[in-house]
Amino acid sequence: MQETQIIPPRSGVAFLLKKGSYLKITDPLGEQVSDLVCFNQHDRAEYLSSGRTMDYAETIFLTKGHPFYSNRSNIMFEMVEDTVGRHDFLLTPCSADTFRIIYGHEAPHRGCFGNLAAAFEPYGISPDAIPISFNVFMHVTVNGDTGKIDVLPPKSKAGDYIIIKATMDLIVGLTACSAEMSNNYAFKPIAYQLYNELPAQST
Repeated sequence: MQETQIIPPRSGVAFLLKKGSYLKITDPLGEQVSDLVCFNQHDRAEYLSSGRTMDYAETIFLTKGHPFYSNRSNIMFEMVEDTVGRHDFLLTPCSADTFRIIYGHEAPHRGCFGNLAAAFEPYGISPDAIPISFNVFMHVTVNGDTGKIDVLPPKSKAGDYIIIKATMDLIVGLTACSAEMSNNYAFKPIAYQLYNELPAQST
């Protein structure tokens, strides 16, 4: 087991997650989103695909028991624990353009996209290669008649978590999300741990 790692508010990291290993992502304080993106460590043209994952699951609400697919329809990881049950795989990582276009900021933060781009740079992954993220703990609703999307406060409470199991060697990017609406207008940290076996306290 790796010691608990803390991602400070409005920042991001990247790391390796080996096949068969587990990643636990925890919301320490509640109502904080974490953007997750991953690539095949040995072929970085293979990446996590929201479209294929939701297509094969036949739902936009992904939770415990769902496999997550790559753009090549290979399973990259499976979610094996989930104490919240509501996450988003529709919306792209927030960026400087998000804050400029949606919030009207004149000096926008680089957002999760910029944080992921910086974290992935040492692995040779360019910003243009970053796909739609799996937005852990993000609460997004879609109006059934109009299709209007609303971003609501996360349902996660302090200590809530998910655990995923890698089914291939991965390069993982993870953030503490930078967007105001996503986090109920407060910016907080995200915690994560890597395990070789499923943590006993979560079984």
